[in-house]
Amino acid sequence: MSPIDTKILSQLIKDGRTSYAEIARSLGISRAHVRERVQKLIDEGVIEQFTAVVNPEKLGKAISAFLDVKVAPQQIQQIASNLSAQTEVVSLYIMNDMQSLHIHTLTEDLSLLEKFSAQHLFGVEGVLSVDCKTLMNRLKNRRGGPRL
Repeated sequence: MSPIDTKILSQLIKDGRTSYAEIARSLGISRAHVRERVQKLIDEGVIEQFTAVVNPEKLGKAISAFLDVKVAPQQIQQIASNLSAQTEVVSLYIMNDMQSLHIHTLTEDLSLLEKFSAQHLFGVEGVLSVDCKTLMNRLKNRRGGPRL
């Protein structure tokens, strides 16, 4: 990736709605060149999608919970697949020990988090343990950058 690509990405990460003309002006290059570089970044898979960052509280999702779930290794793919299909799950990661899932959920209240846990975690064959922590205060959140 060139230094120009890095600068273009930096601006798009800050605001994905920044026009090619605005980016071009700030970098001292043509709009056509910016459009060409962005298209190349899309084609190469560097830019996966353009999206909006939504404030969950404005949508009534007051409870942000992070769950670390220990599962039987032979069932990790199936359990992860089932969980990823749930609307409460906003992100889900299989960790390097191949028996842990790290899950971020958003729910309207604690009773709905409890209902989600009861239906999709507690008593599910292959789920060995669940550790849940709820968010108290968001100091910094990821907007763009590498997918981890």
